[in-house]
Amino acid sequence: MIEIERLNSSHVPSVKDIQLSDESVRFASTADDFLLDGSDTTHLHVIKHHGLVVGFFKLDTAYASTYSFCSKNSIGLRTLALDQRQQGKGLGTESVEALGDYLANHYQSYDFVYLTVNCKNPAAVACYRKGGFKDTGELYLGGEAGPQHVMRRRITG
Repeated sequence: MIEIERLNSSHVPSVKDIQLSDESVRFASTADDFLLDGSDTTHLHVIKHHGLVVGFFKLDTAYASTYSFCSKNSIGLRTLALDQRQQGKGLGTESVEALGDYLANHYQSYDFVYLTVNCKNPAAVACYRKGGFKDTGELYLGGEAGPQHVMRRRITG
């Protein structure tokens, strides 16, 4: 079972223990970089499977002010990464599906959650689609690793 929680100090050692593939680091970031990026508008979260931290992601409440493709009253999903030892078990899709309920319960005042996913990462595109995200048909060209699909999912209703 997947659980999503806001990062707290007890999670930090487990997040630092997460092993990411070179590809995950290229498309997301390192665990150390993730831990340094929290703020009032960037909320850090962990993904737990049977009580163990297996991944992390950020929710950016200021995403719409940074990215023109993001509609007002929407947030951004950034840096979703799973420990490489946990990949291939369906946990990515389960995590994205669990995110829907989590957002509806904790971020219900927002309309949509947006993300960008690298065009060279078809497995991630498929995972987000299975988890309820739809491709907007737009490409974001400002990513360090090349063009990215813009995807979104309605948070409520």
